[in-house]
Amino acid sequence: MGLKDWLARRPLVAILRGIRPDEAVAVGEALVEAGIPVIEVPLNSPEPVESIRRLAARFGDAALIGAGTVLDPADCARIAAAGGRLVVTPHADPEVVRAAKAAGQIAVPGFFTAAEAFALLKAGADGLKLFPAEGASPAVVKALLAVLPKGTPILPVGGIEAGNMAPWRAAGAAGFGIGGAIYRPGDTPAVVAAKAAGLVAGLSGA
Repeated sequence: MGLKDWLARRPLVAILRGIRPDEAVAVGEALVEAGIPVIEVPLNSPEPVESIRRLAARFGDAALIGAGTVLDPADCARIAAAGGRLVVTPHADPEVVRAAKAAGQIAVPGFFTAAEAFALLKAGADGLKLFPAEGASPAVVKALLAVLPKGTPILPVGGIEAGNMAPWRAAGAAGFGIGGAIYRPGDTPAVVAAKAAGLVAGLSGA
């Protein structure tokens, strides 16, 4: 399935920054049970590739598992070898996008300007991560969607929580990356499940 298919299930990406491999599967189960089937493990987490491997082995095609904070194009191959099918970056690097596509992965690079957005799409990006969203606004998304290729998915990331999704959705955001509002290091699966339920409820009102 492509990015749009996963977002159609529920347009939320859970960012598990700081998670450890021994926690990953239980937290992943809480997320998938709550209806959030896209999970990103940032590479600045402890043993991130091992967490990705365990999540991919547990969920197979039931969830889209991948890596965030991917800075080096060479990392895409080892993420793919672990079963990671999603590559997310915090920055606008066409080389990482090309490496992800060469590895058969879905690429969602970070951007903040129209110039970056067009360059990343030219490199093959499947969607675009507006980061940091705190520094932008829903009006930015609306303006960009007027000039980007029709159907380009834009996902605001940074400061997104249950109470502020509605204006972004109204502007055309295709989904959201959720960090601290869904997981912080040390959160138990029960805490994550409660946060996920709140986000899903917030999304339904968006």
